Amino acid sequence: MTDIVLLDGGMGQELIHRAGDRPTPLWSTQVMIDHPGLVAAVHADYRAAGATVQTTNTYAILRDRLEGTAMADQLEALYAAALAEAKGSGTIAGALGPLGASYRPDLLPPHDVAVATYHEVAALLAPQVDLILCETVASVAHARAVLEAAHGTGKPVWVALTVMDDDGTRLRSGEALADVLPHMDNAAALLANCSSPEAISDAIAVLATADKPFGGYANGFVKITDGFLGDKPTVDALTARQDLDPDAYAAFAMDWIATGATIVGGCCEVGPAHIARLAETITGAGHRIIAPRLPV
Repeated sequence: MTDIVLLDGGMGQELIHRAGDRPTPLWSTQVMIDHPGLVAAVHADYRAAGATVQTTNTYAILRDRLEGTAMADQLEALYAAALAEAKGSGTIAGALGPLGASYRPDLLPPHDVAVATYHEVAALLAPQVDLILCETVASVAHARAVLEAAHGTGKPVWVALTVMDDDGTRLRSGEALADVLPHMDNAAALLANCSSPEAISDAIAVLATADKPFGGYANGFVKITDGFLGDKPTVDALTARQDLDPDAYAAFAMDWIATGATIVGGCCEVGPAHIARLAETITGAGHRIIAPRLPV
């Protein structure tokens, strides 16, 4: 049997559901400020469900996301708030989301600018997290830039790549997922994330060819709509699937484990009930759920 690292599930969508607020372009950042303690409650529920890694609510805390808002000058304070809410959550993964917007590799700035922008926030995370998790990486250029910046902190770096929902062998940029692999020498693990579970299954087969720990965590959206790919999108442009209950999600994840994945969890619309069922299914199959083994 296999040792499995169980990630948590989605944070932003869970916050929106619990808060009941209308989504804004600032998404999970706004909810965190308007409802202190809610992020910590979500972390606690994922921990109780069996997750051994908790991901900080910092995915969308980036200067370009805050520009033009009332929080534009609060970057450091927002990181401090998110890290404080994650305290006591076991292994902490510091999340770095995409610059510009999710699924929009065309918005990535030039390499040197992207590296500098990412390095600033990675340096805010590094002293208080166990690893850096680069999430929803949508192109080869994005992967190169965020890995370079995060690796500079000295923390282990996991890179999570988002793929086309209709072809999990291609990044959202249209490039082949396999084209990323030669640039990932400094990554400690490779994951596929924030895509349909069917696409994650395709991506897992590609990631299995690299000589690194690998895995995946899917979202539960019907599809990424054109409305969400516009300027300053809000998550109310997306619709949750009705066929991805905890049992169905666990079945997908167990297929990933059967192909060699050792890191699994959930992304948007995959909540604590999904993670709890996945934990039960993993241990019921004879596997052991563990915390990640990280360099000391």
